[in-house]
Amino acid sequence: MNTIQTVGIIGSGTMGNGIAQACATSGMRVIMVDIAQAAVDKGLATIAGSLDRLIKKEKLTSEAKAQALALIRGSTNYEDLKSAQLVIEAATENEGLKIKILQQLDTLLAPDVIVATNTSSISITKLAAATQRPDRFIGMHFFNPVPMMALVEIIRGLQTSDATHAAVKAMAEALGKSPITVKNAPGFVVNRILVPMINEAFFVLAEGSATAEDIDAGMKLGTNQPIGPLALADMIGLDVCLAVMNVYMAEFNDSKYRPAPLLKEMVAAGWLGRKTGRGVYTY
Repeated sequence: MNTIQTVGIIGSGTMGNGIAQACATSGMRVIMVDIAQAAVDKGLATIAGSLDRLIKKEKLTSEAKAQALALIRGSTNYEDLKSAQLVIEAATENEGLKIKILQQLDTLLAPDVIVATNTSSISITKLAAATQRPDRFIGMHFFNPVPMMALVEIIRGLQTSDATHAAVKAMAEALGKSPITVKNAPGFVVNRILVPMINEAFFVLAEGSATAEDIDAGMKLGTNQPIGPLALADMIGLDVCLAVMNVYMAEFNDSKYRPAPLLKEMVAAGWLGRKTGRGVYTY
């Protein structure tokens, strides 16, 4: 398979513009597509601001910034994706929307183009089955903020070919990432371990075993995590944590994934974390 030199990205939001920045700073050409010009412009502005911060930290030169921006082309036209060897769909985490986009790509892209989806929860096997290129379909779960985080979970659907996996793994490594390969299952690897850990912290808090501050301090100091599970829940959004636990409960049908009653109660109160000014902690 040819080396991937041009990457199409659908969606210019947080994940889309982060992936675009990572590709461009690694010397790949990028076509970043969104439905509205305002969204594309906002994505491009976010990338420029992010590169400026790297210049301030002396991790990037002004020349490198100019080179990276010159490699990114913003567009509202799907036709512009035709020159890409890999197209990464990074639209909102909504199965119906993703399937609609993927089917649109099928009619447009040459048969040998690889299509990847950036998802943290939707079945790769199911999305692949909705396309006309299931063997050339794969999951790439980037972590936020994309330019800083070394991990990419590469998720193989049941149908993904070895050649597709090899090409995408090589591309992730060319971005300076450290990819791990994962089979398709709810939550893949990282979130499947992480979110139940957060959920368990809510059980411990509700039982009064320790204060929120002490639970977080214990996990930071005892397991070398940069942030405690309850503070992380506030960052992610308690509603998001609850939604993920509900998916695991439904998909695995195993009581170990039952959401903590305190988590449900706080979501019902509208205490969703940083975004509402109050969660486990007050902001």
